[in-house]
Amino acid sequence: MRIAILDDYHGVAESYADWTTLGPHANVQVFHEYLSAGPGRVETLAPFDVIVAMRERTPFPAALIEALPNLKLLVTTGMRNNAIDMAACKARGVLVCGAPGSNQAVNATSELAWAMILALFKRIAQEQTAMRAGLWQTGMPQILAGKRLGVVGLGKLGVATGTVGKAFGMDVVAWSPNLTDERAQQAGFKRVEKEALFATSDVVSLHLVLSQRTQHVVDAAALAAMKPSAFLVNTSRAGLVDQKALFAALREDRLAGAGLDVYEVEPLPADDPIRSMDNVVLTPHLGYVSEPNFRDFYSNAVQTVKAWADGAPIRVLS
Repeated sequence: MRIAILDDYHGVAESYADWTTLGPHANVQVFHEYLSAGPGRVETLAPFDVIVAMRERTPFPAALIEALPNLKLLVTTGMRNNAIDMAACKARGVLVCGAPGSNQAVNATSELAWAMILALFKRIAQEQTAMRAGLWQTGMPQILAGKRLGVVGLGKLGVATGTVGKAFGMDVVAWSPNLTDERAQQAGFKRVEKEALFATSDVVSLHLVLSQRTQHVVDAAALAAMKPSAFLVNTSRAGLVDQKALFAALREDRLAGAGLDVYEVEPLPADDPIRSMDNVVLTPHLGYVSEPNFRDFYSNAVQTVKAWADGAPIRVLS
């Protein structure tokens, strides 16, 4: 049984889980670098019976699934993966199973959102660049207390993010397509309409699941409604935002800045123009990246593969 572990950027897959428990017939190969799309990816993955994918780092569209004749089991870390064509897997007889992570993942993503919010309000990136250039106090930081935080999506992540906002003395409001006044109140926040949230918030933080319904929920109109002094933070999925409209707003100073952890193309190309924008705080999709989460990901991946090999698959997604 040949097993491929993809996109282990941090080189921890083999130390965070005991793959030897799969037995002597399991040949495990770890890929630390991203496999670029194209014939090379197909050729590399073609020999494997089992592939363990790290979240949505490597997409599995129908064309790739159909080009891997030996593939029998595809394991995704997490229990949802929009980058896998489930219908194609089912048609090819490829079983898709999940490997859940740690409950602390909510904290990790919310903490990253707050790192970005603080960096934007306090001009951390700009002042660090200025300090390294020999300069001193090049701009005016802002105070969070009394400002409005708009939380888009009030699930566990949204609630965690909003709770911190209240601790900073911010006025926290929330909106999502299905959010009711009652649910918002139960979480301790006020629901407002989408238009009001974007028009009145000093910073908007996105915590929605990407779906057909939420694709480009932050469109040109929503961005145009924002104050020129406001910030947008996205630690969820790039598809929630109309990227062209966002970058235009940032270039034209119609938006003060943004904190971005997610991108339409990942890894983000080295020459992407967003890398050179000084009003954007960038991180390389770190929201779910933490030791407890990855230890659970890989340990549960081993369990999932072992259960399948024993003829009793678990956590079946498709």
